Amino acid sequence: MAVSMSKPPRSEITTPQALSEEEGAELSLRPQRLQEFVGQPKVKESLKIAIDAALQRREPLDHVLLHGPPGLGKTTLSMLMAREMGVNIKVTSGPVLEKPGDLVRELTGLRHGDILFIDEIHRLRPIIEEFLYPAMEDYRIDVRLSDGPNAQMISMPIEPFTLVGATTRFGLLTPPMRARFGIVQRLDYYPVDQLAFIVERSAEILGVEATQEGSFEIARRSRGTPRVANRLLRRVRDYAQVRADGIISTEVADRALEMLDVDQYGLDEMDTRVLRALIEQFDGGPVGLSTLAVAIGEDSGTIEEVYEPFLIQNGFLMRTPRGRVATSQAYRRFGYAPPVEGGGGDRQGSLFGR
Repeated sequence: MAVSMSKPPRSEITTPQALSEEEGAELSLRPQRLQEFVGQPKVKESLKIAIDAALQRREPLDHVLLHGPPGLGKTTLSMLMAREMGVNIKVTSGPVLEKPGDLVRELTGLRHGDILFIDEIHRLRPIIEEFLYPAMEDYRIDVRLSDGPNAQMISMPIEPFTLVGATTRFGLLTPPMRARFGIVQRLDYYPVDQLAFIVERSAEILGVEATQEGSFEIARRSRGTPRVANRLLRRVRDYAQVRADGIISTEVADRALEMLDVDQYGLDEMDTRVLRALIEQFDGGPVGLSTLAVAIGEDSGTIEEVYEPFLIQNGFLMRTPRGRVATSQAYRRFGYAPPVEGGGGDRQGSLFGR
């Protein structure tokens, strides 16, 4: 009887966002110590120095802000910081904290030196953000005893703690919020060799045999993102188990990833739709983000946060003051002749002349 592999939705194959059903699998693959964390050497060194200094002074770690594209290890780093400091960590997110009472519950449950991790901190409501300022600076919170113009306020001390904020939209944080973080670090996309090392380590944990070449093939299609690399590894492992001899070689990885529509550049179906729309519908651009979003039927925020950073860093797309533009590399990728240098004006002229 033939065995068929179920194919996850395209948007879930290469998305750098965390998927709820993968939470257990991700936890098993996370490093247990900061020194085991692969990549981001400058960030890791800076955090290690800050942690060692705080431990020597027996003080809480300074507030930390981690920013960069999703899937690069911001949550993992926060957990490793707590482990290195020997403290507990509470994990929440900006959208979850709807009213001050939600934050009071989190803050009053912290012990000396504990870490409060807020993911998507740029999505905090203004009232929550203002409530957080005295907690970060003076380790106190102002609690309203009742409602109305004559409501009484009491100031309640809390234990000194460390706030670790994570964001994919650094520019959306207000200047007062940014100023209250003593340590600000950006995480960047991973080079292929570091991703290949992560794939080899994860394969060992999962108990699957992978050649160096097979690990490299998965890594180079992983969009510079460890989360995507581990997800692709699990899908290729399934393919190797069902359709091959259980060993992930270059050929097995290539066949599995081709079946998942992940090409040699790591481009997936949505990337292809973005670039083809730019080239085929808008003569390569420039075109506004909202217009592009309507053309491909995707949310403009998702395009800007999830797909564009990878396409820009890999030279397929440019942002200009007038809109998005497909590069010569994008034209060649889909078999089109790149536009003649300086031909943008001619292309625009032909549009008006139709």
